[in-house]
Amino acid sequence: MTHAVSRLRTARLARSAKPFLARGGARGRRCAGCRLIPSHCMCALRPMVPTRAGVCLIMCDTEPLKPSNTGWLIADVVADTAAFGWARTEVDPALLALLADPQWQPYLVFPGEFVAAERVVTQLIGGSDPHNGGAWGPQFHAGPPKGGGWGGGSPGDPRNGGAWGPASRRPLFVLLDATWPEARKMFRKSPYLDHLPVLSLQPEQLSRYRLRRSRRDNHICTSEVAALCMDLAGESLAAQTLEAYLDVFTHHYLQARNQLPVNLEDAAHLRLQALLLPRHF
Repeated sequence: MTHAVSRLRTARLARSAKPFLARGGARGRRCAGCRLIPSHCMCALRPMVPTRAGVCLIMCDTEPLKPSNTGWLIADVVADTAAFGWARTEVDPALLALLADPQWQPYLVFPGEFVAAERVVTQLIGGSDPHNGGAWGPQFHAGPPKGGGWGGGSPGDPRNGGAWGPASRRPLFVLLDATWPEARKMFRKSPYLDHLPVLSLQPEQLSRYRLRRSRRDNHICTSEVAALCMDLAGESLAAQTLEAYLDVFTHHYLQARNQLPVNLEDAAHLRLQALLLPRHF
């Protein structure tokens, strides 16, 4: 079964003039479903958790090609995951249509320290909050600004006092899937995202992601960000599944890199299996 990130990877490969060679990790043929070598394939472990919340991945050019990319894991778990490639000079019309879809309340997930305070929220807005307990912070709403295009400064822009109607919508978490320097560039050079509220997360634990190095001490990978978002949206099973699935993927990936067998009975696999057992309420 393909998903949005898989399709984006296929499209990106079709445009490549030469094969993409991942740095480090195992060499040779990889499974199309999980990007691991066949001996360490984890397609049979792929979970799918029904959620009300969705995820929109805006991916730096080569991210869909990297075997260590964790946006792929989000698309495995969360059915309503969209994925788009990022370019400085153009934007996919389908991305704009998704952000304007009235069923969704989009949130651009990014550290609040780099954003104007009036755009920052730390909880979900009004009707997109699972407890429907009211609003926190400025009232941003889904859809493009009324009376203008996707740039800032239009009459419907919330920075000018505008609003876009009721917020009883499903949360859509917009994640910039890239290295930290690339993500900052994408944030600055994507004016069509300027109208969105910025959801600033405060992770309380260090990242468990061990497949790439980060220059930021508080860095967490894309699937860990999605897990925090799902938890905030009241999607606790999806959040826990993303966490466990990342641990399983990391184990398979590192075992393949070190030419060691997979341990299907380790704590990560057992936790994932327990989460996917039928639940009776």
